Amino acid sequence: MPDYDVLVVGAGPGGYVAAIRAAQLGMSAAVVERDELGGVCLNWGCIPSKALLRNAEVLSLFRRAEEFGIQYDNLRYDFGAAIDRSRQVVGKLTRGVGALFKKNKVEHIKGQAVLRGPTTVEVVGSGQTLEAGHIILATGARARSVPSLPIDGEVVLTSREALERRDLPGSAVIVGGGATGCEFADIYHAYDVQVTMVELLPHLLPNEDEEVSITLERSFTNRGITLLLGARVTGLARSGAGATLTIEASGGEQQLACDRVLVAVGAQGNIEGLGLEEVGVATEGGFIVIDDGMRTSVPTVSAVGDVTGKLLLAHVASAQGVAVAERLAGRNPPALDYQSMPRAVYCRPQVTSFGLTEQAAREAGRRFKVGKFPMRANGKALGLGEAEGFSKVLVDEEHGEILGAHIIGPEATEVLAELSLARFLEGTAREVGWLVHAHPTVSETVKEAALAALGEAIHI
Repeated sequence: MPDYDVLVVGAGPGGYVAAIRAAQLGMSAAVVERDELGGVCLNWGCIPSKALLRNAEVLSLFRRAEEFGIQYDNLRYDFGAAIDRSRQVVGKLTRGVGALFKKNKVEHIKGQAVLRGPTTVEVVGSGQTLEAGHIILATGARARSVPSLPIDGEVVLTSREALERRDLPGSAVIVGGGATGCEFADIYHAYDVQVTMVELLPHLLPNEDEEVSITLERSFTNRGITLLLGARVTGLARSGAGATLTIEASGGEQQLACDRVLVAVGAQGNIEGLGLEEVGVATEGGFIVIDDGMRTSVPTVSAVGDVTGKLLLAHVASAQGVAVAERLAGRNPPALDYQSMPRAVYCRPQVTSFGLTEQAAREAGRRFKVGKFPMRANGKALGLGEAEGFSKVLVDEEHGEILGAHIIGPEATEVLAELSLARFLEGTAREVGWLVHAHPTVSETVKEAALAALGEAIHI
């Protein structure tokens, strides 16, 4: 007789959601977690960074006060207080996860879990060996290291260390132009840090639609953030309290001195020390291999979240966790469509998307139309004083199916969901265009973009 129907290793957005959903479906569930409830996302990623971005947004608005007819003297700010506020937000949510465990009768076991068999987990150091009908691995991922940029936690940091530091550097080099790099560039710049971003590929947010990336690059450059695109860091030398980087680009090598280096070049799965090899759980490229049902190579072991390397986003982890719990309960959940999963970057202007980019649609041989509507023609965006960007939809030429959506601008991450729902329900651009939106709202740009794809936009 197993101790639990479901035993989850890891309490991040994939793990804790899987356990709660399993319990709701009548299974006994427990979670083994060596650190804090909520995982990296809640404690050292998504949540504290968004709290800091809100602080940065408020500070940036103060600096623009004259645009709104407001004057002030002697503006002062305290980055340490911003860090404190972010930790308070985190604390509320971690306590909330604990309360949800109690409500749903999910047992929380503190410790490091190691697989000792296909249904057996040892909690190292506690003397506990637990049996489960099914094991779900949700151990997440950590910042990827780069040999030329050894992390020291003082000058060379990952986002985790950066979210703890209460002091600000005078200058910072951010290596990596993905979501994490762009968000920290926004935060640091708002607090008067001289920011330089180094990205190996030709554009920031290289997985996004190219037009979106170019718009964000223009915004960052206009605000004084230096961009070195198509460049790589080939060396680092500590110099006093800072560092000097050697950067190689098409124009040759250059030396760049700074007070702090933030390494944001992706993530690697937390697969070490889990006993995967002994049990026979297959890995590839530093991540656990899963099928469409999140099954690993061992029938009694599933994996969800960043450790799978599928799409390293908290909401994807949660969706995978729910899907596994539903499957174990004998239900038939719909397969996850990773291409349709929303992506979001919370810098200013915000960026969000799902589905195919224009380039990907062309490479796939799709016949499509593009509808686009600029934020500068939207009343709400103008009223907010945030008129950079646009909403864009890619629409199948024959059937009107929404192939992709790409939004850059104010409140963009709150606007995408209606297009996601339309795609999920197999709606078309025609139906999105007919939907009546409240006025004035940024969401009107989505309606107008859908109509533009049909040649029927009203306001442009």
